[in-house]
Amino acid sequence: MNDSPSTARPPDTGDPDSSAPGRALTIGDVLALPVLAAGQPQVVTGVTCLDRPVRWVHITELTDPASFLKGGELVLTTGMPLPEESAGIRRYVDELARIGAAALVIELVRRYHRPPDALVNACRARGLPLITLAKDVNFLEVTQVVHALILGNQAEAMRRTQRVHEAFTTLTLRGAGPEDVMRAAAEMSGRTVVLENLVHQALICEPSGTTLEEALTGWEQRSRATPPGDRTSQRGPEGWLTAPVEYQGERWGRVAMLPAPSTEPAFGPEHITVLERTAMALTVARLIHPTPWERTAHRNALRDLVEQRHRSPEDAHARLASLGLPTENSHFLTVVVDLPADDSAANAETRLSQDLHTTGIPALVGELAPGRLGVLLALSPSHPWQPAVERLSRATLDLSPQAVVSVGSEVDDLTDAPRSFHQATRVAEATPPDQPLPPGRSFHELSDVDLRRLLYALREDTRIQEYAEQQLGRLLDHDTRHGTDLLTTLRHYLDAAGNKTGAARRGGLSRETFYQRLRTIERLLDCDLESGDQRTALHVALTALDVLRVGPVPRSCPGL
Repeated sequence: MNDSPSTARPPDTGDPDSSAPGRALTIGDVLALPVLAAGQPQVVTGVTCLDRPVRWVHITELTDPASFLKGGELVLTTGMPLPEESAGIRRYVDELARIGAAALVIELVRRYHRPPDALVNACRARGLPLITLAKDVNFLEVTQVVHALILGNQAEAMRRTQRVHEAFTTLTLRGAGPEDVMRAAAEMSGRTVVLENLVHQALICEPSGTTLEEALTGWEQRSRATPPGDRTSQRGPEGWLTAPVEYQGERWGRVAMLPAPSTEPAFGPEHITVLERTAMALTVARLIHPTPWERTAHRNALRDLVEQRHRSPEDAHARLASLGLPTENSHFLTVVVDLPADDSAANAETRLSQDLHTTGIPALVGELAPGRLGVLLALSPSHPWQPAVERLSRATLDLSPQAVVSVGSEVDDLTDAPRSFHQATRVAEATPPDQPLPPGRSFHELSDVDLRRLLYALREDTRIQEYAEQQLGRLLDHDTRHGTDLLTTLRHYLDAAGNKTGAARRGGLSRETFYQRLRTIERLLDCDLESGDQRTALHVALTALDVLRVGPVPRSCPGL
């Protein structure tokens, strides 16, 4: 854009007598005010600088006004004090530019009817916006209106800052965790905020006006290009606002506020206040919540993946990659670890994470539900999954001998990982506490689930309970009333696949006695034990009855 004279056309601000809360009054805002617009302002130089903030308005007819300025002022003059010679005009402009004046406004009514060429050239050379007024303007009224707006903005900014401090104080007093702190920071700032650790892994991301994919893609590389600092400041090629999170010289990470994807100014004083209070609140949260941030981040990432809470597959990829999990050129395997009630899930979580890290296997480990850990392994195409899972299972059983390790199917795409977790959970739910391990393995998988284990998984379903009672209830009632044990006779018969001689021998009964008991069973159950279909039905019912009498209900996992 050139610097030819132009009628001032600032962005549409709605009501010209008010400025947007949270934004400093700019040259463009001032030129839009009716009190100044009546003078028909034209921007002669600095058309691209209309977004400069105006800190104050100064009326002057002095030849050296800079000595009374502090920077950021809109300087109003009739042009009467301007020197005649070009050198004097250049010196006048140089002083205004050096002190940081926002712009020079000259009225073309009394002395000049067009701005002197020397003035235009000097302002253009020093990057000082020059604005002319074609009609007489009451400068005093201009100062009153603009100063009222500036002071009003400052008061509003102070009130907003106070609200920020009060909000974070409330969070701290109620012992808020880092997720609550980061969520509040994003809401108050209207910006995406990210908490990262010392190795540039994004532990918590609260997006605002963007997606996880946009915020986190290539996170480690982008973060490493943004140098660290000892105070809150804007830095790096993307202009992140960052603040360290530390306590007594020990640094734990940093919190970054990302610029909004728009043309509005990146950050203002209020954003700095929010980020500084965020860093302080995170420090307190770290001190009062002993769980390492990485553990919490892994848990939340796994739960969101299992419950498919990401807005898109790309968001899921970006989030897990930002935690250091390779999501490209990998295949994935899920493992569910169920621990006995008296074992520490937190201890197992830490130990398994350390063991996997030692072996160099990229993985996320996190508690999916009380007593249930989830593990997501990212393996290279040439890396078979069985040895990795066997090592993980052995480490688990060394730590907790009564633990149950269940494995889902291997998947090539991260979007299929929830299905793999679903399978691993189904295997876990179908594994009784006393279930022996398969030969040559220390873990269970879907192919191990037989009829008994399937019914065990479904034993809370009232339809299974009703079926077992409908098929065997009358027999059980007879045994209870008469002290008989016909149920055992039926079990021997079914286990022998209908071989009466073998069944009688197994029960230690004579053939006549055994046949008599079978007839009684047929009468009570109104069935024909010679029928293969009816024997199958009774076998299922008897297996269901067995699993209904087994131990505690397996842990459930939300979303599965």
